[in-house]
Amino acid sequence: MGVGKDGVEYTSSGARGAEESGWELDPEDDSVVTVAAVGRQIKLWREAAGLRQADLGAATGYSLDLISKVERGLRIPKPQFLDKADEVLGAGGKLAAMKKDIAEARYPKKVRDVARLEREAVELGSYNSLVVDGLLQTEGYARAVMRSRRPPWDEDEVERRVAARLERQVIVDACATPPIFSFVLCEAVLRRTIGGTMVMRQQLERLLEVSRLWNVDLQIMPLRCGQHSGLEGPFRLLRLRDGTMVGLESVQLASRVLTDHRQVQTLDLRYGAIRAQAMSPQDSLAVIEKVLGET
Repeated sequence: MGVGKDGVEYTSSGARGAEESGWELDPEDDSVVTVAAVGRQIKLWREAAGLRQADLGAATGYSLDLISKVERGLRIPKPQFLDKADEVLGAGGKLAAMKKDIAEARYPKKVRDVARLEREAVELGSYNSLVVDGLLQTEGYARAVMRSRRPPWDEDEVERRVAARLERQVIVDACATPPIFSFVLCEAVLRRTIGGTMVMRQQLERLLEVSRLWNVDLQIMPLRCGQHSGLEGPFRLLRLRDGTMVGLESVQLASRVLTDHRQVQTLDLRYGAIRAQAMSPQDSLAVIEKVLGET
């Protein structure tokens, strides 16, 4: 361990504590100001308590490296770290209250942007021929999808993105005024065993659960429908509270929000055709049950 020119303690070994609690922050992320402000507050409370970074690390069970990075705004603290630091430093809930400030900063900017649109939506339509829509994925399924990426993310980044995906799902069945949802999945998605048999069974059970919600229509595009309007790939449509519609489109290395009226209108027409070509929600439920029984 040593002290740098800036007076901050560093660990030469880089050893991790028993349980790390934070994510590395992209310096180009627009949440850097919020994260830096939270870090400064933790440092001020630590100094007021007469503790060194090493002391705070020992008292909370986290590594010196983590404490240093959090205080310098280089690492986004997880909620459990803020709770523990608040308790150790006697902050009376002031540090724990910052969980709200960094809630969105914990997740990648692209995810935050999508989540904001989803929260503004009164209607959301989704067609996917590859995987289950992120709003319907179980934790195990989401983790398996994230781990399939090449080049791979490290486990820290995988867990960060899984947490972000699960956080977004609150609008489906735990929101006071949820949007109206329409999901169309290609039958191949049901039969593609992602994450292994048990993970896939849990995912199919989740689809059955969600399909029974009053605000959700879930339809299956059968494999026997060889030609349909969704052959060009997955997309989503959102109608926002102000009446405008936007499209979301993802390809291999990029995602984009579509606001051009002609492009959105094209997607709207395609989605209407896709829903007409897909099986009814009732028949789709029977297909999901059948695949579950075979899995």
